Amino acid sequence: MLTAALAPSLTHAHLAILHLEDSELDHQLVCRALTKEKLPYAITRVDSLGDFEAQVRQRSFDIVLADYRLPGFTALDAWAVLESTQIRLPFVLLSGAIGESAAVAAIQLGISDYLPKNDLPNLPRVMASAMELFKAKSAEARAMAELAASEQRLALFAQHLQTAIENERASIAREIHDDIGGSLAAVRLDLSWISRHVDSPETLEHVKTANDMLQHAIGASQRIMMNLRPAILDQGLFPAIQWLAESFQRRSGVKTSLVTNNPSLNPEKPIQLTAYRTAQEALTNISKYAQCSQVKMDLSDAEGVLTLEISDNGIGISAEALSNPTAFGIRGLKERARVVNGWLDLSTRLGQGTTLILNIPLNGAADSPDEADFQ
Repeated sequence: MLTAALAPSLTHAHLAILHLEDSELDHQLVCRALTKEKLPYAITRVDSLGDFEAQVRQRSFDIVLADYRLPGFTALDAWAVLESTQIRLPFVLLSGAIGESAAVAAIQLGISDYLPKNDLPNLPRVMASAMELFKAKSAEARAMAELAASEQRLALFAQHLQTAIENERASIAREIHDDIGGSLAAVRLDLSWISRHVDSPETLEHVKTANDMLQHAIGASQRIMMNLRPAILDQGLFPAIQWLAESFQRRSGVKTSLVTNNPSLNPEKPIQLTAYRTAQEALTNISKYAQCSQVKMDLSDAEGVLTLEISDNGIGISAEALSNPTAFGIRGLKERARVVNGWLDLSTRLGQGTTLILNIPLNGAADSPDEADFQ
């Protein structure tokens, strides 16, 4: 059964109400309470779940008023129907046949409020409160959705940025290899020819000095290429990070150790690159700021999660340094980890060192950066 009533002397209704009620008398009492407060409203009464669902799907309402017990169903069934339609409305129970505990349970489900039928004079106030609360929650939900969308856009941008950076690094590395590397190799051949065709000790001494400088330039170009495009990753993640650790120890003089439970660990290329860049950045920061005498690194794939832990016994990081808005190192590593569905934790205490832990699920990595970009 479905009936509709319009508030007397109103040309345009401002408040659209859906009333789930099997008693015409109780419906009229609700109308009287609303009219007495001179509320501008249009009210539609239904007394079955089918009519209730049809109305919420076909029309736009501002609020639902529902008796608790109706023939063959309750207001909670109507609430479930409303939830299934994904239509959100403030929902007020009107009943004399529900206890306080049941009313509390209903509100915990998401129903806006409860009012006994013998307290209808307070109906306008309860409706206003329910609608204001609904409005506030809706605004909060929209804000949260917008924030989530913004974070998703930021994550996609970070993902795109990391891919672009790695592509540019690979391009520069190829140019160094093809252009500078080729030129240095040609210079080496020329110096070798000169050393074979001159007898002057002074000239040969200059050739030897030039050779030494050339060897230094070749080593520097190879090191730069390795930093730009870690070709050593082709040998596996553990050998690549081991090379980083050994290079760091040679340059800095800081004792550096690396252990692993799986030397043949071979995750997907995006995960390898993330772990490698994390280790590279961590060791760079340690060399600049830690003032330590020892670094310990642990690489594992226990329980299907790649874990890279890097600890030093240095001076630690202050809270001010961690919160510095211009310090992008750690934030950049966290964003890089997020790209492959991983996360980064940092613990530090002044005077007692710093520990950085990267975790990446091995069965749920994102597809980007595309491993084809780094072949």
